[in-house]
Amino acid sequence: MHPQADLVHVEPTHDARAMAPAGQLWSTVEDLAVWAAFLGGRTQDLLDPATLVEMARPLTLWDEPGDPWDLAHGLGLMIWNDGGRRTVGHGGSMPGFRASLRVRPSGGDGAVVLCNATSGLTGLAEDLLDLLAQHEPAAQEPWSVDPGERSLLDLTGEWYWGPEQHVLSLVSTDELELRPLSMTRGARFRATGPDRFVGVDSGFVGETLEVVRAADGSISHLDLATYCFTRTPYASARRCPVGTTSRAGTERPAAARSAPGDDLSLLARSVRSARMVDV
Repeated sequence: MHPQADLVHVEPTHDARAMAPAGQLWSTVEDLAVWAAFLGGRTQDLLDPATLVEMARPLTLWDEPGDPWDLAHGLGLMIWNDGGRRTVGHGGSMPGFRASLRVRPSGGDGAVVLCNATSGLTGLAEDLLDLLAQHEPAAQEPWSVDPGERSLLDLTGEWYWGPEQHVLSLVSTDELELRPLSMTRGARFRATGPDRFVGVDSGFVGETLEVVRAADGSISHLDLATYCFTRTPYASARRCPVGTTSRAGTERPAAARSAPGDDLSLLARSVRSARMVDV
């Protein structure tokens, strides 16, 4: 089909030779639908779910100054950002043919479009996903009581790093989320033992969150990679509680219990030192 007129014409044949993998791989709607389901999470244990998440992480952005990014590339995938809603997949084209595959990882829905045209496919797969969400919304998982969460209930609620308020919530019997009150998403931590958790996402992957208890067994504070979280905001001259012990029974040295102001002071000294070196 002619892109600017209601006419048809013979498309020239094209052999991409060494670049054939970049656009000359032929497939079917059925096979691409299987690939879309794979990207949506149905990996049949062929790929670790964490690897699939890594593939869909933006690495290179299509960045237009003054505008929010709407297109990025991950590991073999294109990532589209529409007002915070992500879709992943890829497009393809050869003279006379176009293809589009889009998947929304949040729900696992996908759309595949193939057509024998050189242009005119823009946005169609995304429109199909919108129609699917409108007319067949995803079923919500029924809520149920989880008695196993009772053992961690004492950890929930408000926590403060200095004056900054955070909220700790339970995700499951062995997972919790620590979120700044000013943000809609926090960092998740998975239990590795009594009173010990390890970060699984955000900026705390692999970091240890430890529940530090007083001598009577009550919760004193949380130690997240040396960041001290208390139930109330720090007093002006107060540091992290003194005399508390870890589960191993070792008293925490006062030098390790810094207040946020100390960190800011150290940062300021570092900046001044860097400026002096530059001069």
